[in-house]
Amino acid sequence: MADRAELLEVALDSIPEGVALLGVEDQVLFWNHAAASITGCASADLLSRHIPEPLEPLLLASAQQENMEPDAGGQLGHRRLVHVSHKLGHEVPVMARYFLLRDSMGGRMGMEVLFHPADNLDALPHGAYGKSGDLKASQAVVEDRLATTFGDFMRGGLPFGIMWITVDQAAELRKTHGTGACEAMLGKVEQAMANGLRPAEEIGRWGDDEFLILSHERTTEMLAAHAQVLAGLARTADFRWWGDRATLTVSIGAAQAELEGSLANLLERAKAAMQTSFHAGGNQVTLSPGGQECSPS
Repeated sequence: MADRAELLEVALDSIPEGVALLGVEDQVLFWNHAAASITGCASADLLSRHIPEPLEPLLLASAQQENMEPDAGGQLGHRRLVHVSHKLGHEVPVMARYFLLRDSMGGRMGMEVLFHPADNLDALPHGAYGKSGDLKASQAVVEDRLATTFGDFMRGGLPFGIMWITVDQAAELRKTHGTGACEAMLGKVEQAMANGLRPAEEIGRWGDDEFLILSHERTTEMLAAHAQVLAGLARTADFRWWGDRATLTVSIGAAQAELEGSLANLLERAKAAMQTSFHAGGNQVTLSPGGQECSPS
């Protein structure tokens, strides 16, 4: 009968996500089949050696490792978009998650890295963005959580929907007062809406002026009602610039996930609904499907 270590190795080799186990000195202790397929580097070339330079972006600096905390969703493991070099020389963007491994006394034993190709970053509709690498990474984190949540839903998990949100005054504020003022304003709006989220919900940047919220409301009607509450909270954001208080409003498109649909279709529906709200004058919620507009209360 196979021993437990052999069974564990077989199990890790069977999953589609790359798995790397690293020792205290970042030497490779395990490298599964998916990791080899993604990078072109076979485990036989890496085991017991320090991870090679083309793959070093997969590592977290020691200081980051020691300060790792649970993420916003309460899960252990940081997420990060990184670019590694395939053995054949081309660049491979991957979404990596990091788990610090400790012994029973709290000492650091090493790190587990799970990663998968991020080539599909451009396959889904995103909000418009400039040249900000940080925003691109933020989108990747939200997309990773979206894919996980949608996969769970398709396997019989909790219902969920998304709200695609744009701040109506953002483009004009960026034009007249600059990026710094606009980013400060967006931070105020995000915090105001975050105060109204339920425990399992998440908000993240999805574009220069846009946010995405993952919600687990059971019906489209409940999703729309919740979006109305969040729109009201956005209007309470107290933003002042050079002594002037700006009135802020948001346009929201809400869409509920459907078993016969795809994640890309869900996002397209939410985006179209948001654009309907915005072009109708803003400060309202549009529910997809049906194009039903909800004026602010």
